[in-house]
Amino acid sequence: MFTCIVGSTSMTQRLGDDASLAMLQCHDDIVRAALKASNGREVKHTGDGIMAVFYSAASAIRCAMLVQQNIAQHRKDHPDQPLQVRVGVAAGEPIEHHNDFFGSTVQLAARLCAHADPEQILMSNAVAELCIGKSLPLEHVGHVELKGFDQPIHVHCVK
Repeated sequence: MFTCIVGSTSMTQRLGDDASLAMLQCHDDIVRAALKASNGREVKHTGDGIMAVFYSAASAIRCAMLVQQNIAQHRKDHPDQPLQVRVGVAAGEPIEHHNDFFGSTVQLAARLCAHADPEQILMSNAVAELCIGKSLPLEHVGHVELKGFDQPIHVHCVK
């Protein structure tokens, strides 16, 4: 799973370094709390987001939903801090090396995150299939062309 703050560069230019750092810290706190509640593990900070891994696809989606709910609540409580996040989730067998993860699954999750609309959670078909029977509000998006992938990817989102 990847999270990414929407418009982080323009936010920094518009609000300044200190305010942007405060919003980044808010993002980090919300994501880390959701990871803890969902048994996820932070792999690394990406500068404007977090990469995390899960043992369960459903846990990853529940975590992503919790992140979006808590970011939305933060925006409601702090209208002067218009924080928005994108989330991308993929499932597979990444390569683990020195406490980091690599490979197609990681690249797919990152590309899904980059392709997501603000406040959206996109996931690969594998994630959606692993979540069958988990009572999660998933919706088919269609086939999406993602940079670096030869074939369009079958994508779902959280409704």
